[in-house]
Amino acid sequence: MYGKILRRSIPNLFTLSNLYVGFLSIFFAANGDFKNASTLILIGMMLDSMDGRLARMLNAQSELGKELDSLADVVTFGVAPAVLVYYVSFSNHGMIGLLVAGMFPLFGAFRLARFNVTSKNSTRYFTGIPITAAGGLLTFIVMLKPWIPSIVITTSFVILALLMVSKIKIPSFKDVPLPKYGTIITILFGLMLYYVYRSSDFPYFIYFAVPLYVLYIGYRFRKSKGKQKSK
Repeated sequence: MYGKILRRSIPNLFTLSNLYVGFLSIFFAANGDFKNASTLILIGMMLDSMDGRLARMLNAQSELGKELDSLADVVTFGVAPAVLVYYVSFSNHGMIGLLVAGMFPLFGAFRLARFNVTSKNSTRYFTGIPITAAGGLLTFIVMLKPWIPSIVITTSFVILALLMVSKIKIPSFKDVPLPKYGTIITILFGLMLYYVYRSSDFPYFIYFAVPLYVLYIGYRFRKSKGKQKSK
């Protein structure tokens, strides 16, 4: 009994960790530490890429987990990137900048709500860009601020917000074998590490997240190899 409860709780722990790094990102952004704020959002992407697949792998899917995942995504990939962009680019515009920044989590929340009520219709594509991808891309663009003009961040902000609520069909990665899908997230994560490796003051949460992610990818890769040999 306790084993079953623990097994069903594991994906939710990753989801809650995703939510927590989103909260930490907001804290760092509000204190002017944009490097750590960006890093934490990308760590959230890594955690978000794991919870759903862990739930399927452990046969621990639940309505609670789905709702919890949506709430975590709104914070980590909606509110946190919006706060980051506000302090990096929009704060000079006062209240107008604040109001504009707030549109990103609003659009993201609408996109998630629409996904939750229509996701059963198709697993082959998404309608509109997922909030995880939008928030992650926006964060990565903000990380490039020293080398790009502010107009690029502003334009990307607007485009990504509109893409979330658009009806453009985005291919789903749910059916992509994990080693290939994991490679995408691993590349983003590697870029993040390159971004922060020279800093002596980056989130200690990374020491917890990296080993978990490496073990997860290794286990899934080994499992997929086992399936191929058995065929």
